[in-house]
Amino acid sequence: MRVIAGTARSLPLKSPKGDNTRPTIDKHKETLFNCLNNYIYDCIFVDLFSGSGAIAIEALSRGAKKAYLVERNKEALKCIKENLSFTHLDSKACVVSGDVIAFLRSQAKEKADIIFLDPPFKESTYKDIIEEIVKSDVCCQSTKIIVESTLEENFDYIDGLDLEIYKVKEYKTCKHTFMQFRSS
Repeated sequence: MRVIAGTARSLPLKSPKGDNTRPTIDKHKETLFNCLNNYIYDCIFVDLFSGSGAIAIEALSRGAKKAYLVERNKEALKCIKENLSFTHLDSKACVVSGDVIAFLRSQAKEKADIIFLDPPFKESTYKDIIEEIVKSDVCCQSTKIIVESTLEENFDYIDGLDLEIYKVKEYKTCKHTFMQFRSS
């Protein structure tokens, strides 16, 4: 696993030991950021269930102004901090130790331009988390929400949240679903 582009290009990243995290493979990460290219520079990026921090680090490396990395696993938090330090991007990052819902309900202080969500597939509660994102202070009308999920995951319920899917990138084992608020 490595940083693909930007100021930290080609630097290797650590991944937490064990199977508690599922890092996004480089090919999928490259496709994801190609889709987000026009929105990354100078953005506020929120990485929920951050794992190794690779997604937020990629955003920072490509010019994001600030990134919030939210993770509750202690091993993963240690890995995130090491990766941020190694890539010299720690000054632009805010690492949040704790639950994603708690972050969305009370800790989020800035409006995000992009929110990336990649919960463990085994315990996925996408609907609950997306509902919290929409209600939270971190979300605004222009926020882009990207969800990594299994291919089978269905997001029909987002119509009731005033969201629309504007792009889906499918891979062999997972997909990225790009959402935004409907235009008025």
